Amino acid sequence: MRRQWWVAAGVTALALWFLVSIEPVLMPFFVSAVLAYLGDPLADRLEALGLSRRLSVALVFLLLTLVIVVALLLVVPVLGRQLGQLVESLPAVLNWLQQTVVPRVQSLTGMDLSTDIDALRQAVVDNWKETGTFAATLLSQVSRSGLALVGWIGNLALIPVVTFYLLLDWDIIVAKVRDWLPRRLEGTAIRLAGECDEVLSAFLRGQLIVMLCLGIIYAIGLTLLGVRFGLLIGLLSGLASIVPYLGVIVGISVAGVVAFFQSGEWWMLLGVAAVFGFGQMVESVVLQPKLLGDKIGLHPVAVIFAVLAGGNLFGFTGVLLALPAAAVIMVLLRELNDRYKSSALYDERLGPDRPRPIRDEESP
Repeated sequence: MRRQWWVAAGVTALALWFLVSIEPVLMPFFVSAVLAYLGDPLADRLEALGLSRRLSVALVFLLLTLVIVVALLLVVPVLGRQLGQLVESLPAVLNWLQQTVVPRVQSLTGMDLSTDIDALRQAVVDNWKETGTFAATLLSQVSRSGLALVGWIGNLALIPVVTFYLLLDWDIIVAKVRDWLPRRLEGTAIRLAGECDEVLSAFLRGQLIVMLCLGIIYAIGLTLLGVRFGLLIGLLSGLASIVPYLGVIVGISVAGVVAFFQSGEWWMLLGVAAVFGFGQMVESVVLQPKLLGDKIGLHPVAVIFAVLAGGNLFGFTGVLLALPAAAVIMVLLRELNDRYKSSALYDERLGPDRPRPIRDEESP
């Protein structure tokens, strides 16, 4: 028995080393797996209505493609314009800081910030004036790194192909993995896999929809209010909502500064607060109860740690992988905690035959 555990640990370590070694090529396969996981329930429903698996997958694939293409066509041009306007307005913002904010801070604290602001302003203005030179240098570098560019485009082109084939064979892959499980561990493995699936579906299908809805609410509200860069600030705030309360804190701070700098009117700050307050009300009353409930249960500190650790280990792929992996680890740790508390190691008065304790969510 002990030898089997050592073999399992060795295989796991080898698999982790292999994944770290091939990290540069993992991104398209991981993105494809996520898209296939999201689309499989809809394909199963269409298949249950009498459609063939291939036709069901084709319809789901077409729907995913339309959603992504429409989103890119609608959002990317506006975001590009707002990013350009933001770069152009940086010198004016620094002038306002130097002429309005710094004197007030100096009068309140006695600190001399004028030298630091002057240096920051000069650096921004110099880089802003050299944007054309930077763009030319970037294009030159890209042309010299043609193979890297071709590889990047190839990875993007792989995503729809791999997604289609994973969707087509998803149920077959799941059945084969289940068939490989040791018979005596099959029941436990299936139960844990079901719990992991519940948490992952709540995160991938629930949390992402919550983030998208909040981003849309913030972007529309700030745009109607007349705040510059409203779409950019709203979408970034929705993206930051992956950490509870971080999105509203970042969004209301940035939007408040932009709105006040833009108009100088205090009522704009009230309007910004109303937009984010409405978004929080919708999230707490509608989105969280309907889409998430208490299924994820990740602490905000755990979310931050998972994102930073994943990015440090695997780069952008690690950031995408961090929270799903953390959710699965949470399920496994919860199982280990239950087993530990029902063992003699936790309480020597407990015998090996003590039944596993019932969790709160399992009690009638």
